[in-house]
Amino acid sequence: MAKEKKKKKKIKGSGMKGMTIGKGDKRSTKSGAGLTAKGVAKYRRNNPGSKLKTAVTGTVKKGSKAAKRRKSYCARSAGQMKKFPKAAKNPNSRLRQARRRWKC
Repeated sequence: MAKEKKKKKKIKGSGMKGMTIGKGDKRSTKSGAGLTAKGVAKYRRNNPGSKLKTAVTGTVKKGSKAAKRRKSYCARSAGQMKKFPKAAKNPNSRLRQARRRWKC
């Protein structure tokens, strides 16, 4: 008898599909882009095991977890600015508005 390998089913979430500004899941670009707390909760329900959190917008102590998250986001989004120069030039793009909200 040959042993059969069992394939593990990957649980796939819907990602950002269905997230809209009208439903209150996303912020408009005028209010700083990014997800709202409601949107993050919806994403985490659809994607079990997710560690997604809302933006770090307030003042933070140097070296704190929040400060490290902000620094990490700013570094990642700086890479997006290089990859998408059209969005980088537009001050009203979701990328630029989100970076402003995160205080990058």
